[in-house]
Amino acid sequence: MPEIHEARRERLRESIRAADIDAALITNLVNVRYLTGFTGSNAALLLTADARTSGVLLATDGRYVNQAGAQAPDVELVVERACAVALANRADKLRVRRLGFESHHVTVDLHGQLGGQAELVSLGPVVEELRTVKDEVEISALREAAAIADAALAEILEGLVMGRTERHVARELERRMLDKGAEAPAFETIVAAGENSAVPHHRPTDRRIAYGDLLKIDFGARVAGYHSDMTRTFVVGSEPASWQVELYDLVFAAQRAGREALTPGVEIAAVDAAARSVIEAAGHGPQFPHGLGHGVGLQIHEAPLIAATATGRLRALTPVTIEPGVYLDGVGGIRIEDTLVVRDAADGGPELLTVTTKELLVLD
Repeated sequence: MPEIHEARRERLRESIRAADIDAALITNLVNVRYLTGFTGSNAALLLTADARTSGVLLATDGRYVNQAGAQAPDVELVVERACAVALANRADKLRVRRLGFESHHVTVDLHGQLGGQAELVSLGPVVEELRTVKDEVEISALREAAAIADAALAEILEGLVMGRTERHVARELERRMLDKGAEAPAFETIVAAGENSAVPHHRPTDRRIAYGDLLKIDFGARVAGYHSDMTRTFVVGSEPASWQVELYDLVFAAQRAGREALTPGVEIAAVDAAARSVIEAAGHGPQFPHGLGHGVGLQIHEAPLIAATATGRLRALTPVTIEPGVYLDGVGGIRIEDTLVVRDAADGGPELLTVTTKELLVLD
């Protein structure tokens, strides 16, 4: 998809031209992939502000020559193991005056090796900011990843829970996502039963899932590098206790408020507040200790962070999670999470990618 990657690079060129930077040195591998399609483990990218001046150079080592040719056929290839240093040297030959670099990624040692004729200027997370708004190719990959996760969970819920260990259910869910076409799980699957469900990021253990447990499952699939993210909470084997229903209804109401607040132009902190205020009004504010959500894409956690301290506004075509939770230490916890794409009302409002029911189900 050379035309898509060129469009992304042109957006970066606009940013560096506005900052009076002659060229950008990109060393974050995720950002290199976003701008070129190249997925090797050693790479850097040099992008000049003027596309007519050597345009774009991709550096990698000899292991990836064929892969780079296939994945990034529209860029000039530089074969050097010390990718960033090689491209900084090329910048000198191109008489670059001001060379932007990813200061949040470059180590102190590497920075010392980049010294040349050019003035080194911090780019900051400019590429990460560009990545927040997705094109339709990216959204299609996210949509497929979410569909795979939904389908895998549906199979797990058909009598494959009671009496099994958290670890067994997690591995079985991951296997089924792979069988359905995921290239990998989006992250380490969380399966948390009973009192363990009160731990927001519990790691699965050999605890067996038992009658009356709350069961929290947080997971996702990765497709073409893009990550889905979903959490559902269930009751196992018996009609829910009154406290479980009450807590679930509260989190469901908060999650719905957060989803309904997703509109282009809204302050990000206001989205968090829409959900958090529901939980705080019920007296459970301290039991909701994390942000409401985050962006997803080539990384499972990326900008924007949806939290009370967030700044800025949401933009259309930004995929985010909405995931409020209430956790009662030693008793149990509930989280409900969806991945959605922010869209204008004229386009139908936020697009829900994770479609598994949010009804409180009782599992066998």
